Order: sequence, then structure tokens, then C-alpha cells
Amino acid sequence: MRRVVVIGYPDTELLDISCPTGVFDAATRWGANPGYRVELVSLGGLPVRTSCGLTLAADALERVGGRLDSVVVAGGPGHRTAAEDARLLVHLRRLAGLSRRVVSVCTGATLLAAAGLLDRRRATTHWTWAAELAARYPAVTVDPASLFVSDGNVHTSAGVTSAIDLTLDLVEQDHGPALAREVARLLVAYLQRPGNQAQVSMHVAAPPPDHRLVREVCEHITAHPDADLDAATLARFAGVSPRHLTRLFAAELGTTPARHVRAVRAEAAAQLLAATSLPLTAIARQCGLRTTETLRQAFADLFATTPSAYRRAARHG
Repeated sequence: MRRVVVIGYPDTELLDISCPTGVFDAATRWGANPGYRVELVSLGGLPVRTSCGLTLAADALERVGGRLDSVVVAGGPGHRTAAEDARLLVHLRRLAGLSRRVVSVCTGATLLAAAGLLDRRRATTHWTWAAELAARYPAVTVDPASLFVSDGNVHTSAGVTSAIDLTLDLVEQDHGPALAREVARLLVAYLQRPGNQAQVSMHVAAPPPDHRLVREVCEHITAHPDADLDAATLARFAGVSPRHLTRLFAAELGTTPARHVRAVRAEAAAQLLAATSLPLTAIARQCGLRTTETLRQAFADLFATTPSAYRRAARHG
């Protein structure tokens, strides 16, 4: 059996534990050979009271020894306090040395960073905590967008359910794509989102702008990605000067109208790539990107991949 040790602490997010362990358990029940044996551990073997109020029994972290397959560090509201616990970090480093791979879910990346396990590595975490992680641990290259990141034997995932995507990827590495697809079907999970897919759709990443004019312009852009959306045209639509519209976008969205238009068009293209069989030329035209080369450039900038690779990954299985 592949031994998987999950580290919990007070105020751990329950889903950060259940998502990866559920995938490993389903893989075992569906025929993984060797299968996975999952253990939840904590300092002193104290019960892990999760942030939702449920309490989970745990074994003593201090007593874990021998060969391990995976060490998984969960995230949760208690991650900052846990990352300041010297005893916990000592044992995390020790277990990392015993394990074939190290995994974090969501803000569990904070503990890996505090233990020095992400130094000079690329990593991700929940998008709301990415800036803090980057500021507190400058030796870590933080990717705030990806669902999960693998750098050597260290694997980090974004918020909560992205752990399912990462763990399915790990199962595929261990046992091949056929089993990973069967596990995803068993869990009624997406088959299966690529790691470099954006964590959050830009249309739901933040609430609509408070400023009525900016909100109306954004709604117009989203509804008509194939229209003429240059700065002058958008300014005329809004009834203001291009310079004033640029100032409003900077204040409300932290970006320029042109960058926002490009991101909307790229996401519209991503949705068509995943849901249709339209050729790239047709998708580029429908989304206002005009040419396949512009489409490729937008994807490279926003998603760090190509349109064709995105379509293959989105339709994996």
C-alpha cells in the first residue's frame, strides 16, 4: 500500500482533508495496485477540530516513521498559526524527507513555505492568499492563477476543490489515465481540469464594479466580445473621454480597458474551446481576437498554454 499521511491542525478546512483523501480512497476501491492507505495526523495525536466545527480523530505526528508515499498538508483558517509552530515545522520537514512527494492544499502552502520546502520552487495557493504568500516568502515563486503546480516532487494546489484535480493528476501519474478517468467518473468530477487552468472565472472572481458606468461598460464588453472595443469606442459608449475611462478602470478594476477586453475575449475563447469543435480561426473571429496568432498570444499571456493544449486538457478522457 502507498502510505499517505495528511497533516491537520486546529481550524483546518474539512474539504482540504476530504478532497484528496476521497480521491485516494476511490482509487484504491476502484483497483489501484498498490492502493493508498490514508492517515490523518496532528501534533500529539490531538483531535483535529475543523473550521466548520466537525472534529476528526488523528494519530500522533511525532510517531510517524518509515517510508511514506505522500505527505499532504491541508489548509484552512488556522494556517498562519500552524506555520508559526516550530514543532510542527520540524516534523513536517522530517516527514518530507521520508516521503516520495509532498503535497499542499490551498493555504497548506504556507506551512510548506515556512518549512523551507518551497524555496526556489514554483507554487500556488488560493488566489486570495497568493499575494501574502509571495510577500512573506520571497524565495517562493508564487503562481496566483493555476489550479495546481508541480515542481519536482512538491505539488501545490489552489483553493479547496482544486485538490481533487491535483490528486487525480497524481493518481494518473501512479496508475495511468484510465484509472484516473474512472475515479473522476465515480466522484462525478470534471475529467479533468488542467493545472494551468485559471482558478476563478474572471466574471466571478470579484463582485461587479461599484461604479455604474464601469459596470455598464464591462457588461457591454462581455456581451459583445466580437465588437469594436478599442478605447475610443468604449469611451464613446460610456460618454466620457478615453483618458477618464482609463482612470475609472484603474480605480475600479486595477487594469486598463484594453487589458480587460483582452481577458474577456480570451476567456470567451476558452469556453468555446472546451464546449465546441469549432476551428481556431472561427473561435478567434467570434471572440474578437481576429486571428489565430492573436488567440495564441492571448492564451500564452493569460493561461500560460496554447489554445490547442487547453482544448485537449479540457476534454481529457
